[in-house]
Amino acid sequence: MPSRSPKDQRDRQRRESSKLTAHRGLATWGEKLVPLAEFRRATAAAGRALSASERELEVASWREPRPDPTPVEGPFSRVAVFGGVYNNHYALAALLDDARARGAEAIYCLGDLGGFGPSPEKVWPLLERGSVRTIQGNYEESLAAGLEDCNCGYTDPRDNHFAELSYGYTARNCSPQFKLWMGELPKRRRIRVGERELLLVHGSPRRINEFLFHSTSPVPFLEVLLAQERADGLLCTHTGLPWHRRLESGGDVINVGVIGRPANDGRAEVCYCLVDDREDELGVELVGLGYDHHALAEEMRREALPNEFIETVLSGWWTTCLEILPAKERAASRF
Repeated sequence: MPSRSPKDQRDRQRRESSKLTAHRGLATWGEKLVPLAEFRRATAAAGRALSASERELEVASWREPRPDPTPVEGPFSRVAVFGGVYNNHYALAALLDDARARGAEAIYCLGDLGGFGPSPEKVWPLLERGSVRTIQGNYEESLAAGLEDCNCGYTDPRDNHFAELSYGYTARNCSPQFKLWMGELPKRRRIRVGERELLLVHGSPRRINEFLFHSTSPVPFLEVLLAQERADGLLCTHTGLPWHRRLESGGDVINVGVIGRPANDGRAEVCYCLVDDREDELGVELVGLGYDHHALAEEMRREALPNEFIETVLSGWWTTCLEILPAKERAASRF
């Protein structure tokens, strides 16, 4: 069979990309997908008609800072922040060594200790020995409450199928004591790095399982979040994809990524964030972290976890939980 010309290959890639990013005529409404026409009819009939002055008052009220009794920790010169352990005790052990070697004064975990990987109980002693300051993600919230699902925020049946497998495995293999400890974790922390106050959450300040993707988090929206929270920066996780945006106001919004699985970029390494105090700005470094991913894959096989999960660990490409991705992030995927 003759090989394709470069032009044919480009045309084929464009066609495949178009299929991935094509709108399916559906809209996300709460926890379900509905026909776009139905969603438009509902939104057209909802809400209130406001005069210009009334609208201005409503916007000003919405932007007002909200009270938050969360104590501020620090100040620090340099901290390490990560999310989504997903039972990956190999990456967690590597991170603790790497962060300390890079001079981190404190280490923070933004939740989702379980899911995807093997042997949940191996994570807990590492967190405690490493003095990791941890907050609740949707996984900890669900496990501590004895819920039947992870409340990950997925809407697609395939995404939910694999979420159910990983959550069920984690729930069965976590001790009652570990789950109780999870339920006692705070849902947010505030830290001071130099003179800047940073808010640490799992999904977003608004909701524990909100996805803040780079392509769907516009600057005005992020500016409002920082203004409402009286914060100079926001650090979150949940999406599994790291990014950093410096706003015109001088604030920073950082999705620190996860250490439980690769960032869907074809590399086996995972990612965490180093934040440090600099005179003119907040120093932000998204750090690629290598670990023994072959050992992780072998343990996953022994635990009879899905082959799709193992393929992701070895290849660096997601094979599951893809349907939640916005068009731009999905177009950058292999699948």
